[in-house]
Amino acid sequence: MTTKPKVTVVGSFNMDLLIRTPRMPVKGETILGGPFITGPGGKGANQAVAAARLDADVTMVVKLGQDAFGDQAAANLAKEGIRPDFVLRDSASHTGVAFIVVDDAGENMIVVALGTNALLTPADIDAAHTAIVGAKVALFQLESPLETVTYAIRVAHEAGTTVILNPAPGQALNTELLSRVDVLTPNQTELQLLVAGNLTGFENLSGLENIETAAHEVLHRGVGAVVVTLGAEGALIVTPDAVQHVPGYKVDVVDTTGAGDAFNGALAVALAEARALPEAVDFANAAAALQVTKVGTAPAMPYRRDVERMLRETARTPSWHHPV
Repeated sequence: MTTKPKVTVVGSFNMDLLIRTPRMPVKGETILGGPFITGPGGKGANQAVAAARLDADVTMVVKLGQDAFGDQAAANLAKEGIRPDFVLRDSASHTGVAFIVVDDAGENMIVVALGTNALLTPADIDAAHTAIVGAKVALFQLESPLETVTYAIRVAHEAGTTVILNPAPGQALNTELLSRVDVLTPNQTELQLLVAGNLTGFENLSGLENIETAAHEVLHRGVGAVVVTLGAEGALIVTPDAVQHVPGYKVDVVDTTGAGDAFNGALAVALAEARALPEAVDFANAAAALQVTKVGTAPAMPYRRDVERMLRETARTPSWHHPV
């Protein structure tokens, strides 16, 4: 029997409260929408579920409230086969909640109340030390306190664990943190926030050439590789030696919420399996494409068999590559 690759996710759980709308309201406007759907979410938990459904051995380090949403979260993570050792509970706040609006075009707007996600501490990371240093890949986002994420990344980096940071929600990050990241996975908006103040003329980041320039600026801060997610266009890999565009998959989009989480969870699994970065990104693109064909976040994450079928059966335009 093949041993599953170990992936540890340090991050958030939010209960998703999702409502459909024919279009996004403007400021001060009320629109009649529906249906209303409640389900498990949060960037960390979504990515952990994605990795678990893709056959990784997943541990999650997360803090939940002592409330009904926390009970549902713990039960859902267990159902997905995610190890419960560091699924922590705290009565000092509520379990995280995300209010999500999705329009008929599949676009979304999200507001998050972090709750107990904001209470995850470096001491909690110390308690989970064995899970972090024993993983092939440790995956992080920014819905937990930055101090805690920074500390956990340092622990993983010093142990030789491959570190993936999905810098979402987007914000400026210091060089000390970035220098310990092996693979950084921003979307275009998050990349723009990372280079704000360091590059002029990049207030509206668009076009592959500008994205490549911005990614190189981030590389100069010590990141091993930058993988910029481009939605339906796939992803752009930028390393010190080369640039490669890996195209996405054409699908009928129903809901884009959680696509980035599917990508990151799949990327973590592929890298934990020692796949080369371009192959890992192609695997992640396929997972993200399948995820947007369903409504919801964690419940819409694809299973391994479905991703492998898409990889086998879907014709793709070859990616382009050029040395730096």
